[in-house]
Amino acid sequence: MIASLDGNVGAVFADSMILEVGGVGYRVYCAPAVLTSARPGERMKLFTHHVVREDLQALYGFRNPEELGFFGLLQTVTGVGPKVALAMVGSRPVGDLQLAILSEDAALLTAVPGVGKRLAARVILELKEKVAAAGIAAGAAAGGGPGAGESEVIAALLALGYSAGEARQASRDALMDPAIGPRLEDRVKAALRTLLRG
Repeated sequence: MIASLDGNVGAVFADSMILEVGGVGYRVYCAPAVLTSARPGERMKLFTHHVVREDLQALYGFRNPEELGFFGLLQTVTGVGPKVALAMVGSRPVGDLQLAILSEDAALLTAVPGVGKRLAARVILELKEKVAAAGIAAGAAAGGGPGAGESEVIAALLALGYSAGEARQASRDALMDPAIGPRLEDRVKAALRTLLRG
């Protein structure tokens, strides 16, 4: 299993690039945002998902572990293969997609090429609890109870891939809003909305 590659960009194509590592060129399929930032001859590190099947071997590359992890999570949904998962991860920041799933915003998901209404509904149905659980488990580990405080919300946001600074500020903003209930899930959703506006 190839988990990451760190080397020089050899060539860039419409859907992939060649990353040269130790004299070997690896073809890596990437989202458009990654490909537009790649310059032949420049060094780049990608976190990779290695698909091995009878008829295919392919590498999919991502800028950070959060994108890679979400790509893997998307593929647990029935009907979502690597190409659709890559299109989704490449369409928007992972936080936007997580919030869309938590708030059941199918319109944001169907804006991704290859994702219709049925597939968007399936993604929401199959991943809503998993996305919420990632944040809630982190919050619970930090001591969260029925009335979640700042440290629990911060832990949940860190588990969803945000930096400590972003998590602290968004948590404070969410806790200052009197309209937000005491439940951790409500406060995490409010903090995510703050981050996406920011």
